[in-house]
Amino acid sequence: MKPKNIVLLGATGSIGVSTQKVAADLPDYVRIVGMASRENVAGMEKAIQQFHPKAVAMTDRDKARELEQRIQSPVLTGEKGLVELATMPEADIVLVAIVGTAGLEPALAAIRAGKDLAVASKEILVMAGELVMSEAKKHGVKVLPVDSEHSAIFQCLEGRNPTDVKRLILTASGGPFRQTSREDFKHITLAQALKHPSWNMGQKITIDSATLFNKGLEMIEARWLFDIEIDRVDVVVHPQSIVHSMVEFQDGSMLAQLSAPDMRHPIQYALVGPKRLPNSMPPTDLAKIGTLTFENPDQDKFPSLRLAHLAGRIGGTLPAVFNAANEVAVARFVEGKIRFTDIFTMVEKTMNAHRPVNQPPLDAILEADAWARREAEHAV
Repeated sequence: MKPKNIVLLGATGSIGVSTQKVAADLPDYVRIVGMASRENVAGMEKAIQQFHPKAVAMTDRDKARELEQRIQSPVLTGEKGLVELATMPEADIVLVAIVGTAGLEPALAAIRAGKDLAVASKEILVMAGELVMSEAKKHGVKVLPVDSEHSAIFQCLEGRNPTDVKRLILTASGGPFRQTSREDFKHITLAQALKHPSWNMGQKITIDSATLFNKGLEMIEARWLFDIEIDRVDVVVHPQSIVHSMVEFQDGSMLAQLSAPDMRHPIQYALVGPKRLPNSMPPTDLAKIGTLTFENPDQDKFPSLRLAHLAGRIGGTLPAVFNAANEVAVARFVEGKIRFTDIFTMVEKTMNAHRPVNQPPLDAILEADAWARREAEHAV
């Protein structure tokens, strides 16, 4: 089998580093031909020495110059550099693992250049799911999920008739505050919010896990990724994080995908699936795990799920507003300017003030994103 040529945008973040491990594990199947980072020069230099990509980019121009001096080779810069990488003739798959809206333009450019897209950045499908999936269909390319939950559903749906599906069930660890009383939420500190019970992730995603906003974002993603109404996308809390998600079919039967919580599993499937290749990951020992439990999320404690359902049902530009307001709120919480509970309030106020635009083009989506950031700042 000829190796798949991968462009990795966000090469030095947690998903990017896990992707590097997958590529190192499967050199006969995965070859990184392009990679980009925002500002991690040392991480990029190390990755370049290991994988020898044909082209690299840094979105920060000063860091790009520093990397150029270190590797004695040209470095692409800015958003233009990301788009140039995403459209490389050699690329088969572009994996976008850039946090925030910066991954949206290169993702669309990759699709329009006929590249399959592996999506690790929630913003791409939350903000522009309708546009992205429409463009993918138009250009005959695949949109492959990298999130463990969506990968699980993707695997469970492989070869199934979409009309047989009753609902999609996303699993959530419940975060660190699953058993914390609502009264104690106002006393939650940043240090407490950053202690995730199952996963080792970046700061923003870890806080989103603590508020369950990450699960709300995943509900909207699933709605577009699998072309299903959000009323048929549910969430169940599963603290062990072994069952990554499930599909319930019309006959009442369910399929689930299980593995130890390691992002290399969904990344590998996105890059080389449906092949099942041996790797260096430790096996999942169910006997050692012992018990798998499930419970309904407390939507009074976590209104993020209700807000996500509203954004997914109304659609248009409202999901972009939901996402942007949450980004601002999380940033202000990290800075110590608001309390944990204010994150929910800021997002709801911003959504209530928005007039959604239906079937928005990209400029309307970006305009709604910018508006929501300004409006959320006022809500502080």
